[in-house]
Amino acid sequence: MPLDPILIHACALALAAILATAATHKLRAPRWFVAQLEAYALLPQGLLKPVARLLPLLEGAVALGLLLPLSRSAAALAASALMLLYAGAIAVNLWRGRRDIDCGCAGPGESQPLRPVLLLRNSVLLGLALLATATPLARELGLFDGFVAIAAAAVLLLLYAAVDGLLTNAPRLLKLTGR
Repeated sequence: MPLDPILIHACALALAAILATAATHKLRAPRWFVAQLEAYALLPQGLLKPVARLLPLLEGAVALGLLLPLSRSAAALAASALMLLYAGAIAVNLWRGRRDIDCGCAGPGESQPLRPVLLLRNSVLLGLALLATATPLARELGLFDGFVAIAAAAVLLLLYAAVDGLLTNAPRLLKLTGR
């Protein structure tokens, strides 16, 4: 079913910003990211550094691809695969009972322990990626449509930042309230 192009553009823009930010965190703190990968205990030691170098480049390429109309669908599918990969890594460690490790989601300097709610967050991001793969309705887009798409993406990003901030600070808030 074709969707309004504004929705598709907004989802693609928001997801591109999230992936570009994630790539930037990893590229700015490569040692931190290698330590994050090691904490998940899913890769052999010899693959940690190569994956730590490749993954942020892949995230950046997918983010760029989401911005370009010709590559949007393929990039959105790649973003879907990344969200599934990240959710899988979280799920495996939750299943192992390893809730004490930092998910690495908030970047260096912000610790966020693994919790099942992160799987829900990744499901929402997966939904955004899948919406970005949809076939748009054939209609002309005007200047106002571009503004609406950017504003909708900004709202999605603000919601994401608010939820991410709550998830990051929830353990601290629980400690403050004595729970």
